[in-house]
Amino acid sequence: MPMNIDLWKVSDNNIVVLNKSKLESEDRLETWIENDPSILGIDLLIIGRQVVTEYGGKIDLLGISSEGDLIIIELKRDKTPREIIAQVLDYASWVKSLTYSDIDGIARKYKDKSLPVMFNSYYESSLPENVNNNHSMLIVASEMDDSSERIIKYLTEEYKVSVNAIFFNFFRDGTSEYLGRAWLLDQEEIQDKSDSRKQRPWSGYWFVNVGEGEKSIHRNWDDNIKYGYIGAGQGVKYSRPLKHLQVGDHVFAYMKGLGYVGYGEVTKDAVMIKNFIDVKSGKGLLDLPLKALNPKENMNEPDLSEYAVGIKWLKTFSREEAKNYKGIFANQNIVCKLRDQQTVDFLKREFVIP
Repeated sequence: MPMNIDLWKVSDNNIVVLNKSKLESEDRLETWIENDPSILGIDLLIIGRQVVTEYGGKIDLLGISSEGDLIIIELKRDKTPREIIAQVLDYASWVKSLTYSDIDGIARKYKDKSLPVMFNSYYESSLPENVNNNHSMLIVASEMDDSSERIIKYLTEEYKVSVNAIFFNFFRDGTSEYLGRAWLLDQEEIQDKSDSRKQRPWSGYWFVNVGEGEKSIHRNWDDNIKYGYIGAGQGVKYSRPLKHLQVGDHVFAYMKGLGYVGYGEVTKDAVMIKNFIDVKSGKGLLDLPLKALNPKENMNEPDLSEYAVGIKWLKTFSREEAKNYKGIFANQNIVCKLRDQQTVDFLKREFVIP
């Protein structure tokens, strides 16, 4: 059924419905996404706008994920169901064939910077060795008809195609403007289904980055061990991945450049660091003696604050004892599913997991 987004304003304990308004130009929405892709609710770097394909079409926005996968973003505008679905699939058939050189060329034309430079500046990590192993399609619309929804669901459920739709409704209240957002389908489920066709099965364990480094003043591994948590923050793209972790999940903690230093079970969902309570003392984490130099920075700003996930550490190692070998799985993601079986087998031996 067509997606509907409603918005209410709370005023003096009364709620007042805000009426939807027509967005005069969808170019505004395209520009908003270009300038701040986080409004989509996913982490990606925009590397091209109005990208001309080999077949003469123009992709509204082209992005790249932290894993080096490409994301096609197409605004529905006034296209018919058949047009928008056929168009985004056509674009995907072209994107699939893009080489590293092609993608780098798109990035250079867009920002006059190389792909590695743009990637490192945004994700603060090196570009993966292999790019464009996978790609996904995202249709942006204010509304969608039943036919389009049925086609998208059919492609994802029957053929595990990574295509989804996201809806934005526009509201006005006097001089204030608002956007409401909703997904047609669960993006994580779609990604998992698509990945299952191309990637090794998930081991059931999560990879998490400790996030401690020479320049880090916000977190410290000794604090993580002592007070039972793992943290990330100073930006939505860093804190949001922590929310993938659910109570009962098992994680392996990795320290960049050193190796794996911890294995544990999630005990608390992600919260702003000022709201995290240490189980043993019953005190707020920020009231305890921490080795991190400045974990309080931006503590009252939801988008910038450090966040913490409760962890019951079952086995930990010092930095000097970090477990590693040449070729072990590691990447720049804050959180991701651990799929490399060789790495899992190694870690289970080192951490003595049955």
